[in-house]
Amino acid sequence: MLGTIVNTIAIIVGSIIGLFLKGGIPKKLDEAIMKALGLSVLYIGITGSLKCTETLLLILSLVIGVIIGELLDLDKALNRLGQKIEEAFKKHSKSEGSMAEGFVAASLLFCVGSMAIVGSIQSGLEGNHETLFVKSMLDGITSIIYTSTMGIGVAVSAIAVFLYQGIITMASGFLGSILVETQITNIGAIGSVLIIALGLNMLEITKIKVANFLPAIFIPMVYYIGQSFLR
Repeated sequence: MLGTIVNTIAIIVGSIIGLFLKGGIPKKLDEAIMKALGLSVLYIGITGSLKCTETLLLILSLVIGVIIGELLDLDKALNRLGQKIEEAFKKHSKSEGSMAEGFVAASLLFCVGSMAIVGSIQSGLEGNHETLFVKSMLDGITSIIYTSTMGIGVAVSAIAVFLYQGIITMASGFLGSILVETQITNIGAIGSVLIIALGLNMLEITKIKVANFLPAIFIPMVYYIGQSFLR
């Protein structure tokens, strides 16, 4: 849960800073910081993926996973979910003001994303919080910008992030008690490949629909658990 706790604190701290920076931060500086974080995400993904001991399983998991993801079109589904929640909010919360607007907008941004899911799974399975630490920096910077324009409601989104990522982390931790260390490392390596894709997207080198690759993380879980029952 350490990664999620840090992420939650980063959003709160960023929101507090945002209250004192009503004009936001310069766009040029914001873009430079995002590029630096993109490189950091890329580095984390590469180092994690190199730990894989079953390359064939990694390849098969990515191929099968993206086929499932593309058929379900998870990327489009997640975007559509975010749009529907935002539309529903706009219809029924006109009287709530900017606080509710900031809460919904920030919650969607911080929760509906591949990094939140992959980072939480890595945190629960491996105790590896690097991805969530980088996400914390991203969310902290974003919360400064959002709060400076939408108000303190952005800080309240930290509750949604804590619950959402916390549940995924704890569920993954349960699987960690079933799987052996090598298996956990291999699952984490697949997650790291998706982190590489996120880093490339952040650097605007590619436009990979990372959400469509998310099923790949669960393929080796099913394989290893099935393998243990057959023994």
